[in-house]
Amino acid sequence: MSERETGVAAREVPEKMAGVLVLGLGNILLTDEGAGVHVVNRMATEHAGAEGMEFLDGGTLSFTLANAIVSTDALIVVDTAALDAPPGTVRVFEGDAMDQFVSTGAKSSVHEVSLSDLLAIAALEGLLPERRALVGIQPRDFDWGDQPTEEVASAIPVACEAVLEITRRWQS
Repeated sequence: MSERETGVAAREVPEKMAGVLVLGLGNILLTDEGAGVHVVNRMATEHAGAEGMEFLDGGTLSFTLANAIVSTDALIVVDTAALDAPPGTVRVFEGDAMDQFVSTGAKSSVHEVSLSDLLAIAALEGLLPERRALVGIQPRDFDWGDQPTEEVASAIPVACEAVLEITRRWQS
């Protein structure tokens, strides 16, 4: 049956990208809020051309990122997270643990839409990435400034290593 006969538009399923999408979130004009973007920018420089990895600066999120999320089966998001831990603490949440954290965790971000909104869109479309992880960094402050605080700056290499470890494990 055609769209005209059913009244329902045919749903176009996006082609899944091969490899891991590393999505950095945050506002780089608000000190620690930009941590995810700083991590992705560093990784994009240090691992440019790395096979099986794509790096995306997601900024402060918008619904336009939904397409990138549904177009991958392996997603690693790097962002600040309210971990109830000392500033600069890095924690990894994978699969269901990520879903639980982003849907129930404290919302300390200034993003236009939430990560949980984007994951909900993907889930409703039946296109939630099979492998997904959040690398969260506990911020100290969200004051004006284009550089993270000392604690978060020292966590950036730790977060980069966490992303690489997840990627190695997923690709083995």
